[in-house]
Amino acid sequence: MLLNDQENYDAHFQMMKMLRIGTHNGTFHADEVLACALLKILPKYKESEIVRTRDPAVLDTCDIVVDVGGEFNAEKNRFDHHQKSFTHTMNSLDPKYKYQIKLSSAGLVYFHFGKEILSVLEDKQVTDPLVETLYEKVYEKFIQEIDGIDNGVETHDTEGRYTINTNFSSRIGNFNPAWNEESDDADQMKRFEKAMVQADSEFRDKVHFYAKSWWPARKIVADALEKRFQVHPSGQVLEFTQGGVPWKEHLLTLEKEQDIEGQLYYVIYADQSGKWRVQCVPISTSTFQNRLSLPEAWRGVRDEELSKLSEIPGCIFVHASGFIGGNQTREGVLQMVDVALKQQKKE
Repeated sequence: MLLNDQENYDAHFQMMKMLRIGTHNGTFHADEVLACALLKILPKYKESEIVRTRDPAVLDTCDIVVDVGGEFNAEKNRFDHHQKSFTHTMNSLDPKYKYQIKLSSAGLVYFHFGKEILSVLEDKQVTDPLVETLYEKVYEKFIQEIDGIDNGVETHDTEGRYTINTNFSSRIGNFNPAWNEESDDADQMKRFEKAMVQADSEFRDKVHFYAKSWWPARKIVADALEKRFQVHPSGQVLEFTQGGVPWKEHLLTLEKEQDIEGQLYYVIYADQSGKWRVQCVPISTSTFQNRLSLPEAWRGVRDEELSKLSEIPGCIFVHASGFIGGNQTREGVLQMVDVALKQQKKE
């Protein structure tokens, strides 16, 4: 190598040097496991070494530190959230985001690197509108839960009817050794690495769903909304040409955008067997309450008995909660809709 190439050589060597991601040792949690997994999606950190320690001198040698060290300084790549002064949320760091749950190390890494990570996974420019859409949706539906659990934020102001013990944080926590299992540093590192693989897989699954399934469904729902008066004269029924479309959230959003909130009551579609379903539009995406449930007298009744009761041929069932029903034909399911809509006038 020529002497005047030394500067280029030094820069190349620095780029090839293995970077170090620092986090704490001992029992690990979902937030730092996911934070590390997220960073390793980025080309810069893909081959990085995970250093698990609480020794400040060792952490000082790391290129980026998450969930330990008592410092949040994005410019220095320090992302801890345990210090008393830390109160940051997505909203406080950028007011255009509404989310006000205090961030964990996963949330911090996602806030600062999330769009870059998503652009890598989706092979898009960071400025692509899809990246921004995914960035907010994946936070809302995945990262926010981790932030809330890690910071002890309850989902309800009062005691819930039951607890959920199969969430992402629980699944990652289960990789830790049990209290009565022997485990040395090497074993804990292996467990941490397995947990990262799980975290990486679940994160990618979420991104894949929202990019490849959820987002394309918006156009299908928008088209159905535009054609709703062709389905039923009331304009209160949507029809999809296939089942399984994730329509609820898109419908509520589109209603709001078009200033027709609360005007849709039912969705009809053919299932995989060619039979027809009618499903109620919920009050919101976070509740099991419907805007207008199917008639109470039909609930829990099936087949010929239901057909006789409703005076509609071809009935298959109505769920006991009244949120969904079925008929052999499109004509039959529309008759069920007609009767169900008449409930509005009686209430």
